[in-house]
Amino acid sequence: MKNYVFIAAAAAGLLMAAPAQAGDAAAGAKVFKKCKACHYVDREKNKSGPHLVNIIGRAAGAVDGFKYSKAMAGSGLVWDEATLAGFLAKPKKYLKGTKMSFAGLKKESDIANVIAYLKSPK
Repeated sequence: MKNYVFIAAAAAGLLMAAPAQAGDAAAGAKVFKKCKACHYVDREKNKSGPHLVNIIGRAAGAVDGFKYSKAMAGSGLVWDEATLAGFLAKPKKYLKGTKMSFAGLKKESDIANVIAYLKSPK
């Protein structure tokens, strides 16, 4: 019985870590307007934030030429849907010490849509 409880708890944790819904890239492009003052998604050039080209699967703090916070550079994070969802919701809570000043996206649908947009070809 203990094994079933452990498996159920582990499965619930995995489900909670993943985005709740599949996103819409076109809707994400609209939401991303909040981000484009600081980030490019279509060219490997940094603004006040690092570019986000090919962010999925990339180690956090790994864009050459961008000066990251110590927290981001030493985080060991790899950007996937779950890590992006957590960070986009509440960046400063997700990674204490981050330089990102954006407060976060409140709606799960906006988060899922931005992730879909980041994953889509530009």
